[in-house]
Amino acid sequence: MKCPRSTRRALVLAFAAAFATPWAAAQEWPAKPITLVVPFPPGGTTDVLARALGEKLQAALGQPVVIENKPGAGATLGADIVAKARPDGYTLLMGAVHHTIATSVYKKLPYGFEKDFAPITMVALVPNVWTVSADAPANDVKSMVALAKAAKAPMTYGSNGMGTAQHLIGTQVAAMTGIELVHVPYKGSGPLTTDLIGGQLNMSFDTLTPVLPHIKAGKLKALAVTTAKRSSTLPHVPTLEEAGLKGFDLGTWFGVLAPAATPKEVVARLNTEMVKIIQTADFRQRMLEIGAEPIGNSAADMGRRIAADTARYAKLVKDAKVTLE
Repeated sequence: MKCPRSTRRALVLAFAAAFATPWAAAQEWPAKPITLVVPFPPGGTTDVLARALGEKLQAALGQPVVIENKPGAGATLGADIVAKARPDGYTLLMGAVHHTIATSVYKKLPYGFEKDFAPITMVALVPNVWTVSADAPANDVKSMVALAKAAKAPMTYGSNGMGTAQHLIGTQVAAMTGIELVHVPYKGSGPLTTDLIGGQLNMSFDTLTPVLPHIKAGKLKALAVTTAKRSSTLPHVPTLEEAGLKGFDLGTWFGVLAPAATPKEVVARLNTEMVKIIQTADFRQRMLEIGAEPIGNSAADMGRRIAADTARYAKLVKDAKVTLE
């Protein structure tokens, strides 16, 4: 018995839809708003970078870019949301070096950072900076180390949580200088900085972005940056290596990733558009204003950096004996 023409046409369309290629879907992308998940609270470096990039990306793609803050569990909650999202290019993660650290810090993660994500590009590198209050009786690393060694009780330093880059930088500084430091975890840079200015904390190794306005206002003092090169924003501040901690080179990078199975054409388009944005004069100027060094590299280069940092921080985590459930 011959099928009616309308039935045959419906079957053909259903067959075509079932076997539609990712390439075909990618050709139509983007056709709706894109969500960029920030796994930290509003106001921090990750959030500031995401909003600066999202504004430009929205204009480039002709679709809204919605920033969604999903903080929690040391930035792994937001990462897990994106890892499990549909891999269609409409849900992205503003990731950071913290995610390479989490791989070693947490006993069990619901995702694999290298396995479950497709790197797109690194947006910027932000130096961490050894910061003290304006009232601290030390103006450089040498005098601060001497002060800490002479103190009757261990000095305190704050971070954005256990197992973050700030936390591990503190453990490394303590190991290399021989000073004893007590780690105080916070939920974000805002309350940490408030306590640092108020003298409730002795120091921090936070990223430059949240403390920069207070350094410029004279409420905080920057003793050194933690990267191998000086910050373009604070060129007068020495590196820790220049201050005597040979080989010290730890900073915080931020970049965009998609779920692993996202079509390659979509990842390539996102990389192209983002790198164009990062290379523009106004975006680069915006980055320098917040203490960030713009990058804009290839997806492959970002993947290599993730692999290298995962191994590097695994050693620091092991040395510091940091483990979280």
